Amino acid sequence: MDTYIRIAGLIKESIVDGPGIRMVVFAQGCKHNCPGCHNPETHSFDGGKLVTVDSILEEAKKNPLLDGITFSGGDPFEQAEAFAVLAQKAKKSNLDIVTYTGYTYEYLIKNSPKHKGWAELLNKTDILVDGRYELDKKNLLLRFRGSENQRIINLKKTRTKNKIVFLDEQ
Repeated sequence: MDTYIRIAGLIKESIVDGPGIRMVVFAQGCKHNCPGCHNPETHSFDGGKLVTVDSILEEAKKNPLLDGITFSGGDPFEQAEAFAVLAQKAKKSNLDIVTYTGYTYEYLIKNSPKHKGWAELLNKTDILVDGRYELDKKNLLLRFRGSENQRIINLKKTRTKNKIVFLDEQ
């Protein structure tokens, strides 16, 4: 059975949305509505287009240079079940997963039992960029993020060490 996902769009190759060469999938739908958001067109839950997870994977398989897939948005956690399926299938093709979210890691962990797919998407994510975009903390010199409050968390090491490990601490 096909899994469908509502996306705002797709970038076939990016080097600014996580380590290495990445495909970026922009989720359609976001509740955060951060002032100054880089992608305000992704906020509506009615916009974008409905596609199958498999069609995204087929596109990814066309590029043997990809290191992984980045889930951006919108907020992928608003469609966590579908993004978790996409992440699981991408990992079978040796692609790693970076997920951007306006929620904090702590909020996601605490509220995972109340939201279908949150735990699964977190478990399939290798790197999490968390936190709302804050216009007054905007910094164009930051790597992989837009505002200074956002964190880049290495979830693989965080799970192993049972404490938050930031990407820069490796």
